[in-house]
Amino acid sequence: MKIPTAILTLIVGILITLASLWVSQNNGVLLPIAAAAEAAEIDRLFAAMMAIATGLFLLVQGALLYSLLAFRRKPDDETDADPVHGNVSLEIVWTAIPAMLVLWLGIYSFDVYQSIDSVGTMGSHNMAHQHGDMEMVAVENGPDAARLTADQGALSPDSLSQAVATEAVEPLQVNVDGLQYAWLFTYPDTGIISGELHLPVNRPVTLNITARDVIHAFWVPEFRLKQDAVPGQVTHLNFQPTEEGVYPVICAELCGAYHGAMKTRSIVHSGAEYQAWVDSQLVASQSRETMAQSVDSMSPLEHHVAAMGMPHHLHDLSPHQSDLAQAGNSHSES
Repeated sequence: MKIPTAILTLIVGILITLASLWVSQNNGVLLPIAAAAEAAEIDRLFAAMMAIATGLFLLVQGALLYSLLAFRRKPDDETDADPVHGNVSLEIVWTAIPAMLVLWLGIYSFDVYQSIDSVGTMGSHNMAHQHGDMEMVAVENGPDAARLTADQGALSPDSLSQAVATEAVEPLQVNVDGLQYAWLFTYPDTGIISGELHLPVNRPVTLNITARDVIHAFWVPEFRLKQDAVPGQVTHLNFQPTEEGVYPVICAELCGAYHGAMKTRSIVHSGAEYQAWVDSQLVASQSRETMAQSVDSMSPLEHHVAAMGMPHHLHDLSPHQSDLAQAGNSHSES
């Protein structure tokens, strides 16, 4: 019994759709672990692109295989094939469908990009404002109204307290400087400058990214984040790390002869570990400042003693050496 063409086409379409959905939901081996809250949205975009790409691949390769088998030349057949002058309806279909898919992917990608990009977009700041709105509802109208608002705003009642708590946490500001061939991270609230990016887990972060020489690109695969670092311009990334660990920071823009070596690390700490790191950096900074002030106040003889690596200070010198030191001080002051 011959299966009608319409039914056969429907069956093939269903099989291709199921195969595409399966591939899109089972591509975890292609991606590193997701270590930021925004990674889930980017992974959904990637899954949608994989589904579309798989469906198109199966459709095109299936059509090629079918054509090779169904329209191959028969043995001892020396006749020409029937002439074909085109099929306007088919050409409209295979032009309109890809155009619609590309347009949809462009809009979806732009929406996801805005959520982690610059000021005025969705991102972590927008979530914080949403949490703040719910907190105001809870204060003004009671917990029942807050619960209703949580349901309407896609936040479950169980996550309402977490949302309110998130509102009280200001995003950690980090200034990111790209230069040939290194990354520098400055924390404006403490003045710490580091060659590695240290972050507390579960706290919103805003990266203010720029470059000193040529265009670089800040990329952390586990965060699913990539942003250009442009000289004379500040770009932004808003995200929230969710998994403790050590993740590579890579330059994803060809920036010179040693581009491949422009790597460092992003270290996501627990709250206590991050505070301990901040304290250690502040202590080290204070020690360097104290040492610099001590060196500036040293007399020429003390500089000489320090340069010679001697463990003595002037108050440990003999009376004659002390007189020489004081004479050196008087000479330097005059």
